[in-house]
Amino acid sequence: MRLRPQWIVAVLAIGLTESAVGAARQGAASTASADEAAIRSVIATYAKAVDTADPNLASTIWADTPDVSFIHPRGHEHGLEAIKVAIYEQAMGQTFTERRLTVKDVTVHCYGDSGWAEFYWDFAAKRRGDGSPAATHGRETQIYRKIKGEWRLVHVHYSAMPAAPERPAS
Repeated sequence: MRLRPQWIVAVLAIGLTESAVGAARQGAASTASADEAAIRSVIATYAKAVDTADPNLASTIWADTPDVSFIHPRGHEHGLEAIKVAIYEQAMGQTFTERRLTVKDVTVHCYGDSGWAEFYWDFAAKRRGDGSPAATHGRETQIYRKIKGEWRLVHVHYSAMPAAPERPAS
């Protein structure tokens, strides 16, 4: 059987296209893995900023734009400065002498320059004043935006775990 030139070109084109698609998929997977790892690193820094009640460390992971926000059981903060004062200085620094935020069951989703993470957490601390222990458990959603190649927090919403067991969806 003799191969015609147009068949050879067609076979080569299909092979090159499949290679390009495979490489593109591999490149997208590598980018997604790198983005997910970067967001997980932001979450680790977030936990450390809570543990140390350090607003300066928090500044390294939050976007410094007026639209950033933080929803929590005691309120709703807008803007990085308000978040630094209400969360890191007052809620963490002025309320507790020791803090430990343990993050678990993290799921990360990335879509281009946007992403979000959801996770559960355990928080253990000692109250300032009497040194009594405090322990809470909750869940959290964090929204991210990639700004100048770096993932930054733009929104956090957390809540304590429900008092009663969740009912299965019907």
